Amino acid sequence: MFKKLTILIIFTFFFAFNVNAGSDGELVLQEDEVKEIKDCFEKLNRATFSFNQGLDKVIIKPLAKSYRSLPDPIQKGTTNAVKNLSNLITIPNNILQGDVKTAIINTARLAVNTTIGILGTIDVANKMGFPKYEREDYGQTLGAWGVGPGCYIVLPVLGPSTIRDTAGSFANVLGGDPWYNASIHGNNEYLSEGLYIASRALSGIDFRANNIESFENLEANSIDFYASIRSLYLQDRENKIKNNQRGNIEVLYKDEGDWEEIDNQ
Repeated sequence: MFKKLTILIIFTFFFAFNVNAGSDGELVLQEDEVKEIKDCFEKLNRATFSFNQGLDKVIIKPLAKSYRSLPDPIQKGTTNAVKNLSNLITIPNNILQGDVKTAIINTARLAVNTTIGILGTIDVANKMGFPKYEREDYGQTLGAWGVGPGCYIVLPVLGPSTIRDTAGSFANVLGGDPWYNASIHGNNEYLSEGLYIASRALSGIDFRANNIESFENLEANSIDFYASIRSLYLQDRENKIKNNQRGNIEVLYKDEGDWEEIDNQ
């Protein structure tokens, strides 16, 4: 109950802030045209970005290289399992965005992959011809509801975000998923904070392992690596939100397909 109340307060706060704020980098109601998203905290963001790069060099990248040395079936199974678990966040956001049909499809996908697919390690639903899976989160839902992004920010460890997406992340962590009751081992339980955080960390390592060369190429060919990452993230989020009006970077935590822009640099 406390978790649900906390999330409700967060949502209410951001909607109130959204309605009353001006265009000075705060949240604003989205209109059809894409507005510039201000980097209100650029000095702090750049410092955090440098910290994240150091962390990546010392910890994340070495872990990613070790992970990539594992047999392909293990890597593929891990990718599938993490994607399957992310349905517990995607499904309620399908519903919140009014896309009940996709929510039903993803519920069936979760059931099939968790059972026949051995806890999601095998993407049986894909082999059965289910529609392509599109991951959703509360930040995308807020955007689909008309909440503007607010200032661009860089979070320690987590990387690029906006005020709106950070609010969505609070909803992910605090409630795991307060609107979708998942059945685990026969008991009705919510996706716990620990399981959620562990899945995101594993997803981050998986993503980083698949994109070591892409990041290296982007950094080598960028005059300003910070600005390149910022631009990619904001464009990626904007595209996802627009596609998600029917339902449709964090530097970590996305599939390799989200980074096709990097490969084209």
